[in-house]
Amino acid sequence: MKLLIAGLIIWSLVHLIPSLASPLKHKLTSRLGEKGYKLTFTVLILISIALIVFGWRSIEPVTLYMLPYGLRHAFMLMILIAFILMGASNYPTRIKSFIRHPQLTGVVVWALAHLLLNGDNRSIVLFGWLGAWAILEIILINRREGAWVKQASPGWARELRGLVISLVVFVVFAVAHPYFTGVALH
Repeated sequence: MKLLIAGLIIWSLVHLIPSLASPLKHKLTSRLGEKGYKLTFTVLILISIALIVFGWRSIEPVTLYMLPYGLRHAFMLMILIAFILMGASNYPTRIKSFIRHPQLTGVVVWALAHLLLNGDNRSIVLFGWLGAWAILEIILINRREGAWVKQASPGWARELRGLVISLVVFVVFAVAHPYFTGVALH
């Protein structure tokens, strides 16, 4: 559990620097340069992901609750919606006209779906933490950035292309899921 929690702490702290410690970000950027800061950020995030994956896989799961199996399809639909939301943050989309932070909202939906699908100790720590982190990020970013300026809607071709890319990414992650989590999708 220590590796998992260490990874989650690193993930959270690195992502929270711009919102909670902007003087530290400016200090690091001036010392390392923009590229150096981004490289350091990336390396720390990759380390956190490795710790999370290895920590996750090293924990013997203990089931604390189990929801009815028949609800799995609804929860999988939530995960698909989460991928669409996360993808929407990377291109102009109509989603951004009614969801200010589609990527972080997608993380919240993804985490909630995983909490509903998996009632074991390691899932509660991982997905509960990441869901809470995403909600905190939304609050802090809203506070830092002030009023929401909505983007203009793109053309339908651009919108459809983004949706297709999100669906392809979803399929790739679904296929790869057993290999990096050790948990097969049923």
